[in-house]
Amino acid sequence: MNKSDHPAPLRREVKELGLLFEISQKLSQRLDLRDVMVPVLKAMAEHMGLLRGTLTILNRETGEIFIEAAYGLSESQREKGRYKVGEGITGKVVQTGKPAAVPRVSQEPLFLNRTGARNGLRKKDISFICVPVKLGHEVIGALSADRWFDPGISLEDEVRLLSIIASLVAQAVRLRQTAAEERQRLLEENIRLQEQLKDRFRPANIIGNSKAMQKVYDLIAQVAQSNTTVLLHGESGTGKELVAHSLHYESLRAHQPLIKVNCAALPETVIESELFGHEKGAFTGAIRERKGRFELADGGTIFLDEIGDLSPLIQIKLLRVLQEREFERVGGTRTLKVDVRIIAATNRDLEALVAQGRFREDLFYRLNVFPIFLPPLRDRKADILLLADHFVEKYSRESRKKILRVTTPAIDMLMAYHWPGNVRELENCIERAVLLSNEGVIHGHHLPPTLQTAEASGTMHEGPLQATLDNIERNLILDALKSSRGNLAGAAKALGLSERVMGLRIRKHGIDPKRFHTKM
Repeated sequence: MNKSDHPAPLRREVKELGLLFEISQKLSQRLDLRDVMVPVLKAMAEHMGLLRGTLTILNRETGEIFIEAAYGLSESQREKGRYKVGEGITGKVVQTGKPAAVPRVSQEPLFLNRTGARNGLRKKDISFICVPVKLGHEVIGALSADRWFDPGISLEDEVRLLSIIASLVAQAVRLRQTAAEERQRLLEENIRLQEQLKDRFRPANIIGNSKAMQKVYDLIAQVAQSNTTVLLHGESGTGKELVAHSLHYESLRAHQPLIKVNCAALPETVIESELFGHEKGAFTGAIRERKGRFELADGGTIFLDEIGDLSPLIQIKLLRVLQEREFERVGGTRTLKVDVRIIAATNRDLEALVAQGRFREDLFYRLNVFPIFLPPLRDRKADILLLADHFVEKYSRESRKKILRVTTPAIDMLMAYHWPGNVRELENCIERAVLLSNEGVIHGHHLPPTLQTAEASGTMHEGPLQATLDNIERNLILDALKSSRGNLAGAAKALGLSERVMGLRIRKHGIDPKRFHTKM
């Protein structure tokens, strides 16, 4: 039985299902409604043989119905398509919530042709179909279409299909409204937290109103004015150095020096000299006496970043400073005493390093007097919009650009990303976006590829899952055969397969291993 043998109703149903599937995929993309609806209307026109299609939306405040998206209309025609509720066919559909089908618009006095798209009709007439778009019992707009008049076409079938598409559009509108409401809820929560935090301590140099960050602020407030040693835990990019600054400048030592040392950046051969100083002639190149970082921090604070990377020898010397606040310079015999507060930071699990014997247990307990954990950005998503706005303002000022806003799809991408690089990664992303934007707006395509969603990049796969899996499997087999130069056993081993299964997969995908053979 060939395709032409199928009854016409069955062929029409299959065609309609294909159209509805394609439209549902397009509507699921997280883009602005207008950007999604244009390809939806185009797909309707191609599948149904339509001349043009429009989505009109009702503005409840003004009572005006306007064209949100259109296919087959010019920009000027789209702008002319404005109606009052009850005005014309579109206005009646929005007013009554009932669909309408006009077989011949030339014979319908209610048809206004407000856009002017049907001017000049002579030999042929046009049929017009319009159905309401509803959220629950509320009409929010209308979906309409033009087609050449054909007495053999059932307008009832067209109304039925457009009504189904209108319900899909309404669901997409509801999802976007829900997302917008969630963003508004987050903004309102930020405002509410700001009001609550007016009388609570908050460091001036740190941005964030989330509950996780408020816990950090409370801990800073409790320990800032003491001389207690503080250990800052947290992933790279979470702002440990900012917290160290806050601890120092909120303390009684604020007018004394804050000396910062990155323990991972200093070679083991010089770190002892950097921390404790050296005497003249202590080693080759020591042509004069030199004060170390602890001496320079006397009376103030020393910040030891990446403390988990210290060598065992330096750990021993540091332990003495923590216990006694005294040390000797390299090559010296005179004991020096310092009045210094120690703040340490690490992105490593020090307890695990202690268990492995790579970090001294007694030093760990000396450092871990008052631990503060800085949450990763993925655990404080309520702060992402605040941080993004701050960085937009900062880099707009630096690059002398006027960035007015960040689009909704770009915000969605920022909120959906997991931010392994934390606040530092977010700052770099916004700096890049500001530099790329030339229109005062940051769009999704201005963000780095790591943040791009399939919808925003236009690479969303459309097709059955099995075909995608087969394609991935075929590419993996081809790569393995290339690496093994066509050797089946080697390729099978690389993929963790038996030679028998490898042979079956090769036959399934029609691959010829001989093409990868190369002469040595």
